[in-house]
Amino acid sequence: MKVQRMKLNEEGLNRFFGPLEAHIMEIAWEHEEVSVKKVQSLLEDELSYTAVMTVMNRLHEKGHLKKYTTGKGRNRLSIYNSIQSKDEFLKEQTRLVTVGLVQEYGSLVMNHLVDAFQQVDPKLMATLEARLNEWKRENS
Repeated sequence: MKVQRMKLNEEGLNRFFGPLEAHIMEIAWEHEEVSVKKVQSLLEDELSYTAVMTVMNRLHEKGHLKKYTTGKGRNRLSIYNSIQSKDEFLKEQTRLVTVGLVQEYGSLVMNHLVDAFQQVDPKLMATLEARLNEWKRENS
């Protein structure tokens, strides 16, 4: 699933989600299944049940959470779990962003990536070189 808007001025999961959505997704990734009540109890801010439920339902509608219901009437309970693990989500989103940038801006992106690797962590250049050598062996 592709996130519709990525916020470049934010950090971490807030690039993909609003702050409350990001916090709820972290909770969903930490637990196999969660109810609205469970998430509400784990949030640091005191938020109403309906506020948490609304955000969880939005995450379900956006395709980030699965939802199923158990029980009937007053015993009815909605259970949520994440569609992907956090690692799967981050791999997919970074791949989509990278492919999109490379398709649109090719050599500019390549040059900026090399510069960024050197600024952030020079060891990443060795990783890039190893991947390029592996690609050359496989494609020659």
